[in-house]
Amino acid sequence: MRSDLIFGALRPVRNRYTLCQLAAQATRKFHKPNSRIQETMNDVLVRFSQASSAERVMHGSGLLENKLARSQRQAA
Repeated sequence: MRSDLIFGALRPVRNRYTLCQLAAQATRKFHKPNSRIQETMNDVLVRFSQASSAERVMHGSGLLENKLARSQRQAA
C-alpha cells in the first residue's frame, strides 16, 4: 500500500513537503515510457525508505543521479 511506502520514506526525510518535492523530481527522472507512473512512484518511495540519511536522498549520491536515470529510461 502506498501509505506504508510514504511512512517508510519519511524516515530519512522528516519534512513532508520536501519528501513530496523530491519524490516528484525522482519520479520524473526515473519514469520509463510505456510504464505506469504509479509503479515508478512506488519504486521511488522504496528507494527513499532504503536511504540511510536525508543528505543521501537530497544530494543524490546514487539516488537521483542522472546516470542512473538515463540508464533506466532507455527504450528496449
